[in-house]
Amino acid sequence: MRSYRKEIGKFIAAILAFAVAVGVMAGCSGKENGAADALSAAEVGERIRQAVNLDDMKQGDSSKLSKLYHIDAGEVEDFILYTASSNVKADELAVIKVKDVNQVESVKEKIRQRIEAQTVKFKDYRPDEYFLIEKHVLKTKGPFILLAVSHEADLMERAFDGTF
Repeated sequence: MRSYRKEIGKFIAAILAFAVAVGVMAGCSGKENGAADALSAAEVGERIRQAVNLDDMKQGDSSKLSKLYHIDAGEVEDFILYTASSNVKADELAVIKVKDVNQVESVKEKIRQRIEAQTVKFKDYRPDEYFLIEKHVLKTKGPFILLAVSHEADLMERAFDGTF
């Protein structure tokens, strides 16, 4: 009789362990992309605005996005863009949500080209601004791409990460 109880106990313990493992895997698998897909770039941008002061920057529109990054409006579902109020400053903040996650790498490459152009522009002209470009943050999370060129790029990055 004791042997039978031990076997049932082991069986129940195994089923419970399996159920917990399945629950953990199911919970982890859908959360990240589901949360990212439900957000807009404006919502992500608002989290960043709460973390840092963007008053010294001016907000850009789709023509500015196209001019600076050569990104077609058809590739983008939503975006926010802030640039320096003067062309002698390198500060930029862009949060771009692409329509299709397969476009993330091509859009990131266009942003890298912008970073390279800014590097050439500021390297000898404004070393303090060049430093900001060298320490830029370029990262992705699902369909979102973040570019932060600022003294507060680390705070922008933390706010971006904390949104998901």
